[in-house]
Amino acid sequence: MRLKRLPLAIFWLLSTSATAQQMECPIPERQILPDAPVTNPGDIHVKAGRTEIQQDNLALFSGNVEINSEQGLIQAQRARIDKTQRALHADGNIRFADQQIQVNSDQIDINLASGKLRLENTEYQMLGFQGRGLADSIQLDSQQGLELQEVSFSTCPAGAEDWLIKASSLQLSPDDNWGTARNTRFYLGGVPVFYLPYFKFPVTDQRQTGLLFPKVSTSDKVGVSYEQPFYWNIAPNYDATISPRIMTDRGVQLKTEFRYLTAAHSGQLDLEYLADDRRYEPDDARYFYRFLHQGKLSENWQISAQVNGLSDDNYIVDLGSDYYNRGDTHLYQTLAVNYFSDPLDFSAEIRDFEVIGDHPSAYRAVPELKLHYRQALSDYLNFRLRSELARFEDGRSDTPSASRLHLMPTLSLPLQNAWGELLTEASVLQTWYRQDLPDGSALSENVSRTLGQGRIYGAINFEKQTELFGDSMTQTLEPKFQYLYTSYENQDAIGLYDSNRLLNDYTGLFRGQEFVGLDRISDSNHLTLGVTTRLLDARNKELFKLSLGQIFYFNNTRLTEYRREDDRSALAAELDWRLSSKWMARSAIQLSASNQKVERSNLTLDYRLSEDKLLQISHRYVRDISGEEINQLGLTASWPLAQNWHWVGRWYKDLHGKRTIESFTGIQYESCCWAIQVGSMRYLSNRFDALGGQSTEEFDTSIMLEFVFKGVGSKKGSRTMLDEGLFGYRQPYFLHN
Repeated sequence: MRLKRLPLAIFWLLSTSATAQQMECPIPERQILPDAPVTNPGDIHVKAGRTEIQQDNLALFSGNVEINSEQGLIQAQRARIDKTQRALHADGNIRFADQQIQVNSDQIDINLASGKLRLENTEYQMLGFQGRGLADSIQLDSQQGLELQEVSFSTCPAGAEDWLIKASSLQLSPDDNWGTARNTRFYLGGVPVFYLPYFKFPVTDQRQTGLLFPKVSTSDKVGVSYEQPFYWNIAPNYDATISPRIMTDRGVQLKTEFRYLTAAHSGQLDLEYLADDRRYEPDDARYFYRFLHQGKLSENWQISAQVNGLSDDNYIVDLGSDYYNRGDTHLYQTLAVNYFSDPLDFSAEIRDFEVIGDHPSAYRAVPELKLHYRQALSDYLNFRLRSELARFEDGRSDTPSASRLHLMPTLSLPLQNAWGELLTEASVLQTWYRQDLPDGSALSENVSRTLGQGRIYGAINFEKQTELFGDSMTQTLEPKFQYLYTSYENQDAIGLYDSNRLLNDYTGLFRGQEFVGLDRISDSNHLTLGVTTRLLDARNKELFKLSLGQIFYFNNTRLTEYRREDDRSALAAELDWRLSSKWMARSAIQLSASNQKVERSNLTLDYRLSEDKLLQISHRYVRDISGEEINQLGLTASWPLAQNWHWVGRWYKDLHGKRTIESFTGIQYESCCWAIQVGSMRYLSNRFDALGGQSTEEFDTSIMLEFVFKGVGSKKGSRTMLDEGLFGYRQPYFLHN
């Protein structure tokens, strides 16, 4: 097994980034082609306007000479083949081509015995990849490889060499993944800017040990940051990246990444360490670690792990992260073993958390075992058993911990055909708790809860042909319903370990449960009604979709702390609309049943003229979340300004607080052989104070610069700065194509 990583280059000294670009210089095709293939080693086929043979040892050719040999194809005005010396000489508008290179030259000499080839005063074009230049001489030897003397190289087109490399010599050896350059000068716009007496560079797409392109940025948090990655190709299935990072305001940080891959397992270990942060109090070392693993134990058994940790709450906020963002509140620490088969699924998981900031301590599942069994009893009757055994702890002595066993056998009668479905289910929900309680707790040590549940779900699909604005279309009408009944049992003696109330969008109305987790199961006696209508064009492409749904409660829940004020849920609506080939919209809204006020809503309007011309306006509103109102307006855009110039930006405003909470703008100039990207971002820092509370007033500003010379060790597939400017962009519709 081999880890995948694209080629690396010591050309890092010439650039500050390594990103994929879309605009590429054209690679010329071979302009001359063999007229007659060489079938036997050593054979030479010659075509010429005039031929002269002298004593069967010397052949002279002139007038549009074409020579086809093992070395390649030669075009010239004159040529001489010396049979005694086993030599070929040609001059006059020389054009030479083989599988790797195409050359224009003054003269060419070939030793027919050794296969050595030498061209003088040349202009060359590499074939198969970007690269061209001039050389005083080019020597090609099947044993020694390719050597160029007094050579220049660029991926820019002729006459527009925005960047150029010159070297006294450049060597490419056969069966070697590295090339060697000596006395190398680098030019920008014709001005020399850098010199290296000696360096090696990769010439294949195989992974190579070496320096990657550095990362340069500046921000209020760290000052000027320079990160220099070094890639170590340890083995075909092991590698590591070691990245020292110098920050003018904080110090030197070391970041490492180790990856491994076997036939059945893969994983990655990341370690980051800052021994002395000059801006952090107390003066302690700061660190972050992350371990990921995925493996297959057998055909049915799998194993996975995720372990994360950090030194302090503000590590990500202050120093940034490649894996988490400023809004994360928990870092997961999990270990899981899973078994999958047709009738039976089993999982065993240990689930822990690293809590960031002043957030309630979360319960850990140590462990959580789940077993799901399913079996068809007949053509119309199915049996399913869901079971779970879990132990919950939060590490504190003043809160309860518990062991929980849950069994849920279900009998179902599914009826389905092309125009609809009807599903009837009956379940028993049996749960046992054994709780370890602190002094004075109102909970009970041992609890047994038995609930019965019945569910009927049905859906019908209608469709008809219609005409709209002169176009033939198919319109659908898809009503569906669900009746749910769940018995009641007092649950005040049970603690809350993994349960929270769910929010209902249109899909959530048919979930059949009000809580995530099992500590609270609400008594239910309600009917859910919903309807969806769609418009499809003649190619069966969905242009419009509207869904409306609501729950009607026949009685209020008897769980005191969760009693409802209304006999109906909020009205949930979702709209997806392809307004035209360029305009698309999506909206989701939940309208209160009691006062008809909007509880939650989001709206996105998308204009996409082409892949690089897009504009999105978005709005998000939540009336009450933890006592706060969210009312935000966002704008994301990507637009070419002129030939080779491109702009990307995003902006979010808190309408409730009347302030901008995040903004980004970036501009890029790109030619076919180089690009420069400059961007600036301002955002809420979300830094934690000594008590763990997050600041909502402190902002951070950062400036980013990326400089790319294409064809010189560019790392394809990496994310560009302009991609970062579109972070969070989503197409605002879920229509089916």
